Amino acid sequence: MNAKISSRFSFLLHLPLGATEVLAMASPRALARAAMLSLMPAMAVAVILAASGAPALAAKDDPLAREIMQKVNDRDDGDNQTSEMEMILIDRRGNKRVRRIKSFRKDRGKDSLTLMFFLSPADVKNTGFLTFDYDAPGKDDDQWLYLPALGKTKRIASSDKSGAFMGSDFNYSDLTEPDLEDYDYTLLRQSEKVKGVDTWRIQATPRRPEVAEDTGYSKSVLWVRKDNYMVIRSVRWVHKSPRRKFFQVKKLERIDGIWVATEMQTVTKQGKRKVHTTVLRFLNVKFNQNLTERMFTTRRLEKGL
Repeated sequence: MNAKISSRFSFLLHLPLGATEVLAMASPRALARAAMLSLMPAMAVAVILAASGAPALAAKDDPLAREIMQKVNDRDDGDNQTSEMEMILIDRRGNKRVRRIKSFRKDRGKDSLTLMFFLSPADVKNTGFLTFDYDAPGKDDDQWLYLPALGKTKRIASSDKSGAFMGSDFNYSDLTEPDLEDYDYTLLRQSEKVKGVDTWRIQATPRRPEVAEDTGYSKSVLWVRKDNYMVIRSVRWVHKSPRRKFFQVKKLERIDGIWVATEMQTVTKQGKRKVHTTVLRFLNVKFNQNLTERMFTTRRLEKGL
């Protein structure tokens, strides 16, 4: 889990889309269908379009959108990073659980290695998570989860990466960068202001059904800042579900010349109803620390801090 939120938690990224915006992104076929349903309440039409994933049917790869997303992936996110994290889980009744994590990240060529240890509360203490995020197109990323209660390390299979990471609103697939070759990108808007900054609005649609199955998302819409190529907002349509995930960067800081999303939030919704919320805060972020590749192993994962 690193500072390049544009691709890793964005993929994630969101504020709710109303019925008007859903229709604006729909394909001609979807709009025709909406017209046939005009006797129904407007909200009902929007729900049908969102649940069916209608805009995804009209996806066509756009060279400009792909170039922007390539720059998102190529953006400098620093190296040899350490940080402390707070993961706040909020259920639909507003009850909160706070988990504290220590995180390490190191680049190995174009690949990225990440190691996390849960520090508290007691029920997750010493749980560890290791990720090898490969840059090569078509190569599956490796992930391992160590559960101290079982004394075992579990490798996360591709078919399991659509599952929730430690009870949060992030999937395992959200914790690595996407393979750009797995998606068609469409530029929906050339210019759109988000909290006073100019962004591109881009839709990402999986090219193959198995990509949607493995990631857990049938489509994503991303807002990319033009000045630093960070994804600061996104909406993700949960695969084979009426739910959507709304992600947004709440706080952005420049640390040692690197743009870092130090607070972000993902809200899972079904219609207008909030199902669950996850807030992530990054504290004491440092780059250029003395990290070696030897610490990014399953042996160290099981040993702990």
